[in-house]
Amino acid sequence: MQLSDTARRAPSAESLTALVHGFYADVRADALLGPVFEEALRDRWEPHLARMVDFWSTVALGSKRFSGNVFAKHMALEGVTPAHFAAWVRLWGEHTERLFEPEVARELQATAHGIARNLFQGYFGTRPVFAADAADPR
Repeated sequence: MQLSDTARRAPSAESLTALVHGFYADVRADALLGPVFEEALRDRWEPHLARMVDFWSTVALGSKRFSGNVFAKHMALEGVTPAHFAAWVRLWGEHTERLFEPEVARELQATAHGIARNLFQGYFGTRPVFAADAADPR
């Protein structure tokens, strides 16, 4: 999906919806990520997508549309490996870079990396280093 110049410069409800839907379409098609998500969501993809739009709207826009325990939900998933995190972060980077201007993409990536680091530490007891972290080690 092509966004307007305005939507590329600042996250909006429209641009975040496009980001979430495009990103998760690729997650579903990904040979590594797809099976984990399908096992967890099965026939609940539409509610999940709506929830993820609410989540990113809360994070990026301060909408307060999302409430929930992200950590606990993810810790209940089985079969997650470090490779899953690397694939998730890579796809997120591709989608944010495709849809947004570099500064906005970097902000969304930094937020996603922080979330991924916390979840990774919960799963494996250590903090990962993602490729983009070498330049921005938050």
